[in-house]
Amino acid sequence: MRIGSSSSSSSGCSRFWSSALRSKRLVSPAEKAARDSSDLGLSRRLGVLDLVLLGIGASIGAGIFVVTGTVARDAGPGVTISFILAGASCVINALCYAELASRFPAVVGGAYLYAYTAFNELTAFLVFGQLMLDYHIGAASIARSLANYLINILELFPVFKDNIPKWIGHGENIGDVLSINVLAPILLVLLTFILCRGVQESSVVNSLMTVTKVVIVIIVIFAGAFEVDVSNWSPFAPNGLKAIFTGATVVFFAYVGFDAVANSAEESKRPQRDLPIGIIGSLLICIALYIGVCLVITGMVPYKFLGEDAPLAEAFSSKGLKFVSILISIGAVAGLTTTLLVGLYVQSRLYLGLGRDGLLPSIFAKVHSKRHTPIHSQIWVGLVASVLAGLLNVHVLSHILSVGTLTGYSVVSACVVVLRWKDKTNSQVSSAAEREGVICLITVAVCGFATGLLYRYDASYIFLILAIVLAAGASAALVLRQNTLMVVCVKYTKRKGNLKVYADAPGFSCPGVPLLPNICIFFNMFLFAQLHHEAWVRFVVLSVVMVGVYAIYGQYHANPSADENIYHQAPEEEAL
Repeated sequence: MRIGSSSSSSSGCSRFWSSALRSKRLVSPAEKAARDSSDLGLSRRLGVLDLVLLGIGASIGAGIFVVTGTVARDAGPGVTISFILAGASCVINALCYAELASRFPAVVGGAYLYAYTAFNELTAFLVFGQLMLDYHIGAASIARSLANYLINILELFPVFKDNIPKWIGHGENIGDVLSINVLAPILLVLLTFILCRGVQESSVVNSLMTVTKVVIVIIVIFAGAFEVDVSNWSPFAPNGLKAIFTGATVVFFAYVGFDAVANSAEESKRPQRDLPIGIIGSLLICIALYIGVCLVITGMVPYKFLGEDAPLAEAFSSKGLKFVSILISIGAVAGLTTTLLVGLYVQSRLYLGLGRDGLLPSIFAKVHSKRHTPIHSQIWVGLVASVLAGLLNVHVLSHILSVGTLTGYSVVSACVVVLRWKDKTNSQVSSAAEREGVICLITVAVCGFATGLLYRYDASYIFLILAIVLAAGASAALVLRQNTLMVVCVKYTKRKGNLKVYADAPGFSCPGVPLLPNICIFFNMFLFAQLHHEAWVRFVVLSVVMVGVYAIYGQYHANPSADENIYHQAPEEEAL
């Protein structure tokens, strides 16, 4: 009995690891035609302008009218530098996303797809789990904020003032967890209906709302520019450089959303060209808008007197420009609407990808034959968000968010490096060398987290420098591998062609590989260390749960080698 039980256990573990470590095969378009002509695919209707607006819609919500002022209370006018630093970090992340979006222009999946191809099935499933919890809680939280803003606008009219029950839009709390909100689920149902109608219809709504909020932000910047007193910008960094760097770690999340463009790969007209433009273009526009708002708000009012809840609106009210405050409320509604719309859109495409791969039930893989939208996945994500928004006080969970975002960004950066190795399939990069490279990437991540902890708890600068030096050493090891592997390859394969391990990828190519991706990983893990302790617990607990789900369901149903599921590498002839 013991021998049989031991043998069965060993067989089960062996099956688990053989399933967990399998990955997607990277093939060229010549090996298999894309599914574009099939009714099973999504409809390619998004142009480059649609993609740029999609990225802006996901990134800029009501936060541009709030977070700029709240951070300025600590960093002073130096908050502008905080946004520049955070924006520069996001640009590097965006370059990594742009390369991978260009490599896989045929299908949806985003960070999940990239991890599946570069690493393995279990890693991809864990990335999906972390991202999806962020998306579900984030969508519910945004829906409640949107409902709250709409009620606030209605209460500007005397007939509604103090006559709208809290349970309709503001939320009626029942204890610490339950909170009834009727309007939030209704808004989610409306947006889900629009998304189910088709990508063209949802793109039109997103474009109109995004243009509206961008125009309002520009009006706010120009209106405020005439009220700026340059003396308010002195001193520029009243609380020193540390306040500016701390501010950068906070405002980093104001840029989150550009990665949504990568999930529209299967609905882009010319994905290999347009996706990188959409990702990077939307981010650069967001950076410019944030910097403009920062300069205006810190120039209008001394940073010490900025309000906490609505700093920008209060700044304009103090100057007698109350009409701008109304515009800000309208802009906030437009911003929240587009952020919510794009968030629901991205969630459904991720579920579609896992349904196709068998890691989730096949119902999530179904695409409507006429609408060309994943209706079942879309209804599911709308239903989950509606339940959360209608019944729970999700705002108390806000401090465990951003885990999925930082995890996804770090994995995507690592995927760029690993896929450069996988391009060299003809034994140019040995499996042992790949393992060494992965160890170097993990070392960079651990050093980034350690540096973040040391910075957070004001440790000695000696330890900070030590952690940074270790990360630099691991990065240097990755760079030096390039020359070593070229020599080994020439010696044993007698090939004298272009054997660079980090040669440019087909399509859009991220510059500075592997150094720039390593910088991304380091900074993302640095930010991970700044999150609330409960966010770390959430990361560990959810990872354990996802491993359990994979062991019970995923490993038995996934089929990464199925012909219809093979992902397509970007053709070199279409390179940018």
